[in-house]
Amino acid sequence: MAQRLLLTDLLYSQGFGTRRICAGLVQQGLVQMDTGHGWVCVRETDTAVDVVEGMPFMVQGILWQYHTKAYVLLHKPAGTECSHKPSAWPSVYSLLPTPLRQRPAKTGLQGVQAVGRLDQDTTGMLLLSDDGQFIHRMSSPKHHVPKVYELETQEAMHASVVEKLLNGVVLNDDPQPVKAAACALTGSHSMALTLTEGKYHQVKRMLAATGHKVVRLHRARIGDMELDHTLAPGQWRWLSGEEMKALTRKP
Repeated sequence: MAQRLLLTDLLYSQGFGTRRICAGLVQQGLVQMDTGHGWVCVRETDTAVDVVEGMPFMVQGILWQYHTKAYVLLHKPAGTECSHKPSAWPSVYSLLPTPLRQRPAKTGLQGVQAVGRLDQDTTGMLLLSDDGQFIHRMSSPKHHVPKVYELETQEAMHASVVEKLLNGVVLNDDPQPVKAAACALTGSHSMALTLTEGKYHQVKRMLAATGHKVVRLHRARIGDMELDHTLAPGQWRWLSGEEMKALTRKP
């Protein structure tokens, strides 16, 4: 269902800056709308627009889509931190365009937030959103959303490692055994491991508890959705409606 917004409010909601900055973009002729008969430059700040999910518009010649909430997939590269204030490595947020980083939020937090964190040397599937309920649904261990990791170890692994991970291993700061939801060797030094919770450095610590050091770690799947292999490391895109269904489908 369409909702009617002033053009400046539309731009503000999508992260293009304060309302004053958004008004300036309009007045400078930097905003274009698709009328159905071609793109038209709009210069009046009091212009009202009927907006629907996914509606295209252009700002400074760049094509955007209107989204009430942002749901984004990023192929995280190695050497990046999932933090707005990284300590030693570039932030994954620097890979996103400015509007995604400054979308307004009622909580005071600006922009999309990572759904859980991956270590700086871990690659693969990273979801980001400004929808707090979605972030909780995806990251809370209560919802048992499976995350599949592909890993390689320095030493060769045997079937006994799989058995230990499925039965549960004890981490050094938690007396309760931590179990893998699924686990299978894919080679002498490689494994696919599924978890439904996300403790600090969990995969590496679980393998360390079996006497193995992880030398490569990649998240390949969340829920029923696999990483889009057409996305190169560092690239992002919006999630589709079908992908949202796959992510939020109950196991």
